[in-house]
Amino acid sequence: MPKPPNARVQDKRAQDARAQNARSQDRRAQDVRAQNIRVKDTRANIVQAASKLFYAEGIGRVSMDAVAEKAGVTKRTLYYHFDSKDDLVAAYLDARDQPNLTQMAGWFAAAEGGADAKVAAIFAALAKSARHPKWKGCGFLRTTAELAALPGHPAVKIGARHKAAFATWLAGELESAGFDAPMALARQILLLLDGAFSASLVHRDASWFEEAGAAAGALVRAHPRAKSAVS
Repeated sequence: MPKPPNARVQDKRAQDARAQNARSQDRRAQDVRAQNIRVKDTRANIVQAASKLFYAEGIGRVSMDAVAEKAGVTKRTLYYHFDSKDDLVAAYLDARDQPNLTQMAGWFAAAEGGADAKVAAIFAALAKSARHPKWKGCGFLRTTAELAALPGHPAVKIGARHKAAFATWLAGELESAGFDAPMALARQILLLLDGAFSASLVHRDASWFEEAGAAAGALVRAHPRAKSAVS
């Protein structure tokens, strides 16, 4: 039985209302997504600006005013994204963590030869970086040194995590290559690496990386293999 005209009109109005409501919800969802993207972009822009300043000048010499100016935002916007300078310093190091580890892993993987040559390749690549006029050493070590009196600072913890992650990654590569006690070897190599970072910065001489790389290669060649690897 067909609906009366009034019922059909009411159905049409209900359908139109539902469609309008769905479109409104879609627009609101799109606005929320766009806002989230803008927030993420602004935060990333602030971290990028802070990273350039902190790395070039050190965290102690850079004010939040300078970061806001570099990022092109107001201090109100800056403090909307970061509660304090400590939070921003932690974000600065956190942003460098994975890219730095990925870069070192890439140098290792791209090098030809055995584990000794691959380890030495990391030092050789860092020697090349250290010859750039804007190179200022290891941001993790420099920041940790500036915060030496604050061992519980979140940035110090991030620096420790980064170094531990490098050692863990390298130990995995050395274990795959058949070395005994791979973590001990990885930590010895990390000691040479951090020593080269410090010495090259103090002396302004990138050859410290090359000499440390030669020592790291020799260390790898002299390190015993696991029994399963030599049997």
